[in-house]
Amino acid sequence: MIHHQHSDNHQQKRRPTTPTMAQTATLISEILRSSPLDLVPYESLYKHFHASPELSLQEQRTSQKIADHLASFNAYEIHTGIGGFGLVGVLRNGPGKTVLLRADMDALPVKEETGLPYASTATVTDAGGVSKPVMHACGHDMHITALLAAAEQLVRVRDRWSGTLVVLFQPNEERGAGAQAMVNDGLYDKIPVPDIVLGQHVMRLRAGTINCRTGTIMAAADSMKITVFGRGGHGSLPHTTVDPVLLAAHIVVRLQGVVSRELDPDDVGVLTVGSLQAGQTENVISDKAEIGIDFRSVSLETREKIVGAVKRIVMAECMASGSPKDPIFTPTRRFPPTVNEGALASKLAGSFSAHFGADFDPDTPRTMVAEDFSILATARGRPSCFWFLGGIDRDLWDALVKDGKEGEIPGNHSARFAPAIQPTLKAGAEALAVGALTFLCRGD
Repeated sequence: MIHHQHSDNHQQKRRPTTPTMAQTATLISEILRSSPLDLVPYESLYKHFHASPELSLQEQRTSQKIADHLASFNAYEIHTGIGGFGLVGVLRNGPGKTVLLRADMDALPVKEETGLPYASTATVTDAGGVSKPVMHACGHDMHITALLAAAEQLVRVRDRWSGTLVVLFQPNEERGAGAQAMVNDGLYDKIPVPDIVLGQHVMRLRAGTINCRTGTIMAAADSMKITVFGRGGHGSLPHTTVDPVLLAAHIVVRLQGVVSRELDPDDVGVLTVGSLQAGQTENVISDKAEIGIDFRSVSLETREKIVGAVKRIVMAECMASGSPKDPIFTPTRRFPPTVNEGALASKLAGSFSAHFGADFDPDTPRTMVAEDFSILATARGRPSCFWFLGGIDRDLWDALVKDGKEGEIPGNHSARFAPAIQPTLKAGAEALAVGALTFLCRGD
């Protein structure tokens, strides 16, 4: 008995131990510091992407530039043309988990007013022959560049981790359809199904900060066009018509009461009427009007309550106005809520805290902004985690926050949104690398 006990103890002492989360987090920072990446070429690459934006479903040149850069590493198996211009790089590096890092790459129809020397002057002509300006007003150029930098960094330290790394560049995020399009186009028949899906978004926060939370971090968002019908005629004879402008005006006013009067004050929701179009000239009463609405929620129950209220109000106002035809509700976008899985967020928080210190916030407020990122995970029942990357120049941020004027800082989708290249790029690249290594690091 004594001999066996001694043998067991001896074997137990020699058995390798699994490093703690704190030890792994410290090791990850040491790995990255041991092989620093020169970001100067990536600053130039960022300026290129910023000056060369492409709208959703038109990201051809952007996709090709990304593919060429990935190919230069001589490490990634590259798949292009997925769900449009989506592309993926796969780095197989031995046994272990599969981690997917995602960036989106489309721009917006916004005329840039930043005054930057590398500002976009790009324009496109839409299907109707109308020329539109294009700008990376949401920071997707920073997402692309940070992921390419992280992809190179993780190649350089591949002897310190084991598993499979997937770097995914998604088209058409702004319309909420790119992630689903990639899945529908056989994404997971072409690449390994990830165990973990990670992503980030540059936001109106102090540059170089990383902000995350457990649970819902971004709201669900829906957009729809509502077409209501009247009976047109001469502006001097309104009594012979059913005026769709008056009908639409009543709907717009009534919709303002949905959130303020129908949702629990402890609940969270937003409803915005973003467009109202009717008629072509002053003295003609139109046959129809079109209302564009956008609404946000953080739970399915709240979403259904908003949808029900919108349809009830529109139908009732059409009846009150004597509309000759039923309204048409046409969904145009739908983003799911972005929900960070608890164990995943907790493990990442340990790594981010160790690496970024006071620049990491593990309990950032939830936002009503929306993303389609999570579809890449939920399509295969995998957990995901998403975080925010601060992009506002630190001196500007500190000065305006001190004076209580942070609301004056241009944010995402503004014509004046201009992330500071550094330290935003450095923090973004490191956050992605730290995130991947949290689940791939060998610990030896």
